[in-house]
Amino acid sequence: MSSSNAGSRPVEAGGSRWVDPGHLYVVATPIGNLADISARAQSVLEGVDFIACEDTRHARVLLDHLGVRKECVALHEHNERGASEAIARRLAAGQSAALISDAGTPAISDPGEVLVRVLVDGGVPVVPVPGASAVIAALSASGLPARPFWFEGFLPAQDKARRDRLDRLAGVEATLAFYEAPHRIVKCVAVAADRLGGDRRAVLARELTKRFEQVVHGTLMELAGRLTEGTIPARGEFVFLVAPAGGSAEPPAAEAEALIAAMIDEGVAPKTIARVVSRTTSLSRNAIYAEVLARRKEP
Repeated sequence: MSSSNAGSRPVEAGGSRWVDPGHLYVVATPIGNLADISARAQSVLEGVDFIACEDTRHARVLLDHLGVRKECVALHEHNERGASEAIARRLAAGQSAALISDAGTPAISDPGEVLVRVLVDGGVPVVPVPGASAVIAALSASGLPARPFWFEGFLPAQDKARRDRLDRLAGVEATLAFYEAPHRIVKCVAVAADRLGGDRRAVLARELTKRFEQVVHGTLMELAGRLTEGTIPARGEFVFLVAPAGGSAEPPAAEAEALIAAMIDEGVAPKTIARVVSRTTSLSRNAIYAEVLARRKEP
């Protein structure tokens, strides 16, 4: 990580107080609503020497909206290795750059991971400029456990590979988070219902922050049916969340609440509480353990 104190530097003419030479800034951009751009992100985009982006035409829509006139360099899955090395040479020469994707946080199921790794390995400072992330936005509005969650990203496009991957994820005691494209979402949810269990709770978040945003809750079987019948349109980008295996996503029942509280008061170790309560309720051991730790942190 950079030890730069760029945040405290004075504003230079034509530059940005947030930008230092020889640095890459990984800039999160809106996932739909352009008003979600942060002041710092805009300042960085205005202050860097050039911008690496997934699609230069797509990037220009955002940059024109912001009034940013900068050189754009394409960095996508087909040229990432060569483009990363070229960008590294420019940064080594003292230029500064921002990395953006088509939407959201770069390098999270988007190009950028190779570039960041090349720069980190070469000792070049890489600075995150946080902002929108579709998976975090969906998780925050889902009502499913966020401690822990497993971000899988896109499942394989091939049927057998998708089924095999879901089989390996079936027992994971964490909320599963997927991205999916509209032309695959119907099949993806149907296969998930088959491999993970149709009664598992799930959430489909579609077109987040956009005009036709839709966040739909139900079981996997219910959501698969609604996609098939069209009451959930197979249009736009999807975040697909599935409740953890081995337990309920609901808060503990009253009996479990009382038992957990009593054992905490008696000073019983969290692992012991999780083991005992999981034997007498439908809650998973991991979920109970996380609940105990959270309560112990409360004042």
